[in-house]
Amino acid sequence: MLRGGKVGLRARYEDDIPILRAELYDDVVNSSRSEGQPWRPITPGSNDPRLVVDDKDQRNVAFSVVELDGDALVGIASLWGIDTHHRNAHIGLGLLPSARGKGYGTDVVTVLCHYGFVVRGLQRLQIETLSDNAAMLRSAERNGFVREGVLRSSAWVLGEFLDQVLLGLLVQDWKPGSET
Repeated sequence: MLRGGKVGLRARYEDDIPILRAELYDDVVNSSRSEGQPWRPITPGSNDPRLVVDDKDQRNVAFSVVELDGDALVGIASLWGIDTHHRNAHIGLGLLPSARGKGYGTDVVTVLCHYGFVVRGLQRLQIETLSDNAAMLRSAERNGFVREGVLRSSAWVLGEFLDQVLLGLLVQDWKPGSET
């Protein structure tokens, strides 16, 4: 398990799946805002890649996020679109409603940066988020990510186009914390 100050990133367990389905993916608004595609229900027991991890897929690494104090599941995190030639990847995360506002997002980004830069040897990490996602923007910027641009009206979310903010962090600009 990768450890931060408040959370740990570990493999996805079978017991995580019903919780993630109920609290993240069955929430139409949350799912629509966090996915790059229209919401659709996930059938219990399906092998939907949003829930079930394909350990053979080298371009995407999915984690379950747990509290270090008590080991309770609090969300998901991923490094996705890993490009080993250009040495870059994207960061994604989603927290359960009960875990939001506790600083876990910032800690998750910290741990993903450690994983991307130290464990995987990447040069660049990138985040794309909706422009009104203040929590993700704060978490990224607290970890040194720089706003590189706005993708105007680039996300279709529940009947309207929204702007996305593109943030990037280069390994040479990263200031690692003591938690890993």
